[in-house]
Amino acid sequence: MRAAERSLHILVAGGAGYIGSITTAALINSGHRVTVLDNLSSGYREAVHPDARFVAGDTSDRAVVESICREGVDLAMHFAAFIEVGESVLNPSKYYGNNLVKSIEFFNALVACGVRRLVFSSTAAVYGEPEQIPLTENARLAPVNPYGWSKMMAETVLGDYDAAYGFKSVSLRYFNAGGAVGSYGESHNPESHLIPRILNAVMENVPLKVFGTDYDTKDGSCVRDYIHAGDLAQAHILAAHYLMNDGQSDAFNLGTGSGYTVLEVIQTVERVIGQPVPYAVAGRREGDSPVLVASPKKAQNILNWTKEPMELDVIVRSAWEWKQNHPRGYTL
Repeated sequence: MRAAERSLHILVAGGAGYIGSITTAALINSGHRVTVLDNLSSGYREAVHPDARFVAGDTSDRAVVESICREGVDLAMHFAAFIEVGESVLNPSKYYGNNLVKSIEFFNALVACGVRRLVFSSTAAVYGEPEQIPLTENARLAPVNPYGWSKMMAETVLGDYDAAYGFKSVSLRYFNAGGAVGSYGESHNPESHLIPRILNAVMENVPLKVFGTDYDTKDGSCVRDYIHAGDLAQAHILAAHYLMNDGQSDAFNLGTGSGYTVLEVIQTVERVIGQPVPYAVAGRREGDSPVLVASPKKAQNILNWTKEPMELDVIVRSAWEWKQNHPRGYTL
């Protein structure tokens, strides 16, 4: 039996967060055993699948990580990170301390335990201002904020750990995640992602700020590549299979290859939910690129991530349904 075809024990760090919780549910539904490690600084205990074992703790606590590994962990997934770009500029120490230093401590504990495979949650922010669209994995890495730098540095560490310790990893560079899967959805405080911000604007009747409508795009607003969180979860499972079958360390973009402007997303929300979206145009936001769209070809070719990505309407509809059932997120 190939390694990827048997049930695995997977340690999911950050499994109480948005993508981590959805991936945990997908892993369990695929027949794998999951232990979630999360300090709940930004995640929610209610977001953890009931069939997952939950351990409250920090990725930097070697004793906790080693206690989990003693049960025989096949592979780890690392979602635990702070993700607010603006906050990272104002408080870089928080981001380098958590996203980089604690990640290194987590990697060290895994290596010491003999766990040699990791799927790492990275970001399109490692590219900074793109020189070409769509972005491929060969594009220059030049982050423009501490959040992007913290993820790029962690990827660099993983490359060195492979060379020195045989610690194999796959870094998955997300573009714009959205949507919900069943009872698992997006609950951030503060909320920075566009789709839930639009839905909040509708539910609270507070105008959404649209930052810039004077870019060189079809309607002047920024273009982004939106990918359903369920599609991201499937990519993580495929990356785990790839590593368990002796795949080499690598990085992959996770996007659709096409993009929507901010105003097009607003129009999609209005069409899907049948309500107008209140919004107001503001000036450009520093650091925003006019267009960010991924080339997903490498993930399709190597990871066999060939499922047709969910349309924006589906992403919005699932997010809206979840929001209606969880108007205050998980803090009901």
